[in-house]
Order: sequence, then C-alpha cells, then structure tokens
Amino acid sequence: MVSRQRNKGAYYLLYLFMTGLFLGIILVNMQHDLWVREDGLLNTAMLRRLQGSELDGNYLFTYIIRHRVVSTLVISVLASTMIGLPVVCGYVCYLGISAGCILSIAVVRYGIRGLFFMAAGMFPHGILLIPGYILLFHWGMDCNRRLYGKSDGLEGRYLVGKQFLLKKGISLLGILFVIVCGCALESYVNPKIIYYMLKIF
Repeated sequence: MVSRQRNKGAYYLLYLFMTGLFLGIILVNMQHDLWVREDGLLNTAMLRRLQGSELDGNYLFTYIIRHRVVSTLVISVLASTMIGLPVVCGYVCYLGISAGCILSIAVVRYGIRGLFFMAAGMFPHGILLIPGYILLFHWGMDCNRRLYGKSDGLEGRYLVGKQFLLKKGISLLGILFVIVCGCALESYVNPKIIYYMLKIF
C-alpha cells in the first residue's frame, strides 16, 4: 500500500512537471519576440560576459546554498501545514515552467548548441540536485498526507508521534545533505564545464 501511494505520488509529480514544461514551451512560442529579443535571456552579450568572466567558487557556493537551503526549509515547513500539498504541487509546476522557458529560449537562439549548453548547465550537479528535490517533494507530500489524511475516522495529526517526527527529521537532514553536495558541484565544477562549452558559441 505504501509503495503504491509513493508510485502514485511520483506520477503526480512527473505529470505536474511535464505540464509546467509544456506550458513554458508554449509561453515562449506565443510571445516569441518578447522572450528572444536582443537584450533578453541568454543573449549573445550575456554569453560573451560569461566567456570573459572568472567566477569565485566560494562566493557562488554561498549564494547558491543560501537560496537552495532556504527554499528547502520553506517547503518543508509549509508541507506540515494544511496548504502544504498545493505549495509542493505549485512549486513543481513552477520548476517545469521555468525549465520549459529556458530550454525553448536556448534552442530558438542557438539550435542544437543551445541543447548542449543546457545539458552542460545541468551537469554534474543535477545528478544530486534532481534526486534531492524529488526526495524533498516526496517528503513533503508524505508528511502532509500523514498529518492531514484520515485513518479510521481520525485525523492524521492525532496519530503521529515522536517516532514520526524523528524519522521525518532525519530524512530531511539526509535530503539537505544531498542538496548541499549538489550545491558544491554547482559552484566548483559546473562553471568549468560551462566555460569550456561556451567555446563553441
């Protein structure tokens, strides 16, 4: 039963992300001139600045980890409230829309080179961050279901105890560890890959 519910939750998350991705692609194509103008995202001037810049890994790590950890904690806190499920679903859809928009802009501007650039932008930190966020969303959905679902006529929040809280706390620490490791790769390894990839532009 638990495995079936987890699989169903995974499918829901995938559907939400793919729906957002599709909406992002449509949004860019509907407002092509707005998104792909000369001063827009991923324009030539922006890539040239990236080619000539030297990123400070320590500064980048501090900036990225602050953003990632704060968003993770906000999601985990909101997941324990009655609005937790809509928040998780909305954030997954937002990530899909963002990915669809950026992917479409990269392809429209640079064709196949744009796909390679986006792949470089997701490697290698995506190997950790993507599973980390999937685990976080599963954690949030399960936490919300356990707290506010019903079992034998009782509200879930009356059935949870210290063991549940300890288990969820340890799981959240593990998820945070995976995300922090992903942030380290994103800060110190990923910029070097993007730098070499930019040589084809």
